[in-house]
Amino acid sequence: MQALIFDVDGTLADTERVHMAAFNHAFREMGLDWVWDEALYTELLNISGGKERILHYWRLVNPGVKALNVQDLNDRIDRIHQLKTAAYELAVNQGEVSLRPGVLKLMDEALAVGLQLAIATTTSPVNIAALLRHAIGSDWRMNFSAIGDASTAPIKKPHPQVYLQMLAALQLPASQCLAFEDSSNGLRAATAAGLATIVTPNSFTAHHDFSGALRVVPDLSQVNLMQLRQWHSASLR
Repeated sequence: MQALIFDVDGTLADTERVHMAAFNHAFREMGLDWVWDEALYTELLNISGGKERILHYWRLVNPGVKALNVQDLNDRIDRIHQLKTAAYELAVNQGEVSLRPGVLKLMDEALAVGLQLAIATTTSPVNIAALLRHAIGSDWRMNFSAIGDASTAPIKKPHPQVYLQMLAALQLPASQCLAFEDSSNGLRAATAAGLATIVTPNSFTAHHDFSGALRVVPDLSQVNLMQLRQWHSASLR
């Protein structure tokens, strides 16, 4: 095992409620009467990517409507997403999001023995930077050998594109890496890239099907590098 590859939203931190609030803020700013509550947002999380989620919902509430041409619709979605991202970044900077239990300890343990760390997410670079700058510090990028996000991997999970990109960047085979996810889409993406995957569900994903995961654990607080090596080694037999 030479590298650990982490998803971000829901895996590194419980971000989804803050994302949901940021979406609702953006809708109000745009004069829309949309309100995403927890039940609805849980369903919408089956759609990977914020812009994709907005488009999916727009089609749900406007079935068959052709009032906007494609460019106008894309421009409106871009503007909603910009407002949402700004609201999310502000919330993170105000301390409304923190890393999940055990995450930072495991990262430090891995770095101390020379393992590489990478990020494989469908979220935007701004969201990653806001979260990790607040949680780790201004030099947070120094901890990661490779970062894949919505700007580098336009084909979202469950497609394995972002994981395949990270394996190429790390110059390692999947058999020498371990992935961390919180959702079925993320698990499917990681396993499609050949990665053994640890799943740490949260309240938005606890009902997902995690068949094929190497392990499903509540969080990483009781997980150490020795255990991970044992689990990973067993997965190769």
